[in-house]
Amino acid sequence: MATTKWAIDPTHSEIGFKVKHMMFTNVSGKFDSYEGNIETQNDDFTDAVFSFSADINSIDTRNADRDTHLKSGDFFDAENHPKLSFTSKSFTKINDNNFELTGDLNIRGVSKEVKLPVEFSGLMTDPWGNTKVGLNIEGKINRKDWGLNWNSALETGGVLVGEEIKLIIDLQFVKQ
Repeated sequence: MATTKWAIDPTHSEIGFKVKHMMFTNVSGKFDSYEGNIETQNDDFTDAVFSFSADINSIDTRNADRDTHLKSGDFFDAENHPKLSFTSKSFTKINDNNFELTGDLNIRGVSKEVKLPVEFSGLMTDPWGNTKVGLNIEGKINRKDWGLNWNSALETGGVLVGEEIKLIIDLQFVKQ
């Protein structure tokens, strides 16, 4: 069976995240520059192999000072680790539209296995004849697992930045 290659469509995708700020509100961010590919042998994607990377310098939280701090050695250390990456190990079908994506997430030179729930939106042909697939990923990771440890204690108790990062990833891939 022939391998089908799929490339991420950056104009219809978003790599986002949320983290608690001062323990009671969320700050949202995203990466503006990234690339991703999928290779499959069949249209149900049960054998899909994913690869993804994002440019740390493209982080955008709508606050230039915060973005600069996130790129620094306190967090992502973009100077020494300019990209984060993900390589899949498995894509397991749970039921008709739900999968579990397992793979290695590499941030700041540290690689850890993660398992993320994926909603498979199916295949569709756009008005220009391109075959596309939609995937929605929402999961959680602990930033400290990758050495993103910086924080500041609050006078009222608690900390400035939460440890849990909520991933909100909407992806559209185009068949090559």
